[in-house]
Amino acid sequence: MKHSFKEAYDVLHRHATTLREQTEPNIDDLLHIVEESVAAYKTCQTRIDAVEKALDKALGQVGSVPERRGGGPSAEDDQQTV
Repeated sequence: MKHSFKEAYDVLHRHATTLREQTEPNIDDLLHIVEESVAAYKTCQTRIDAVEKALDKALGQVGSVPERRGGGPSAEDDQQTV
């Protein structure tokens, strides 16, 4: 089952809290927690990778915008102080 980033993040948060707060390990639940956490982690990582790629693409397009007209060196730039 596919989850949204938020749903997957909530699964990870819930399991982390469960593991942190338990006073003695519950081995019977551990396999289920690990399997569900791995699936949730993969969902989160996939979404993060997709966002990074989209940002890279968007920022790459911003960097390739042609320079505005008249953006060349000015007459002042041609004069050098000696």
